[in-house]
Amino acid sequence: MTNVCLIGLGRTGVEVARIILEQRDMKLVGAVCSEHSTKIGKDIGAVLGIPDIGAKVYSVNQLKYVIDHLKPQVFVDFSHYKATMKNVKMITEAGIGLVVGTTGFSKTDLMRMMVLAKKNQSGILYAPNVTLGVNVMMLLSNIAARILPDYDFEITEAHHKHKKDAPSGTALKIAGEIEKGLEASGVEAGDIPIHAIRAGGIVGRHQLMIAGENDKIEIVHESFSRKAFAAGALKGIRFIKGKKGFYEMQDVLELEKVLTSYFDKRKVALYRQGS
Repeated sequence: MTNVCLIGLGRTGVEVARIILEQRDMKLVGAVCSEHSTKIGKDIGAVLGIPDIGAKVYSVNQLKYVIDHLKPQVFVDFSHYKATMKNVKMITEAGIGLVVGTTGFSKTDLMRMMVLAKKNQSGILYAPNVTLGVNVMMLLSNIAARILPDYDFEITEAHHKHKKDAPSGTALKIAGEIEKGLEASGVEAGDIPIHAIRAGGIVGRHQLMIAGENDKIEIVHESFSRKAFAAGALKGIRFIKGKKGFYEMQDVLELEKVLTSYFDKRKVALYRQGS
């Protein structure tokens, strides 16, 4: 049984809480919200609109109490990047696993998380988008860049109007995979153009256009519900428990193995065709 504590009970955090309660191998021991939240002191069940579950919502100022008394083995963070950076030191020093689904971090922030994970011998899973489908999209982006290095790549991402960071962390990760693919093909990768849209209640949509002189390919991922994030969070929780080091969703899904296997087999096929 894995004791899990949530940081952030917004729209995504609520969906993660619901799905954790359905798991036989997890126990939701509490949640942490900002010190100004009206949810503090309430039973999580009341927040979800279900009977009380015996786990409360605490203020972030009570984080040490939560760590010492509730004994969480994994924190799942869907709060705000500034809050994450304030909490990550205490969490890693306690040796507790952390799944970070928040976006908006700078390269310096990510480097600090890596250093803290290594220094404190704890596990951090950085997953700006825990949705399983979008991580497959990242893999496909890398493969396309390796095979079509002379094509042009452009990303368009759309989210709800309340999302603060633009471009999204997911779009930046997709761009990073394209750059890796181009570099693997011996092409110097420039900045990949990213167009950000913030409108209405869009959950999340990422589109990659790959255009050549005579044709184009489009890869699109769209989340219809925040349940997609919750399903990915479950995989992240099971993965990071007991781990040490800094990881990303591609480690959870072993996408690097898939990528390596694909190109090793492709090299063999090309060799056979030429022999």
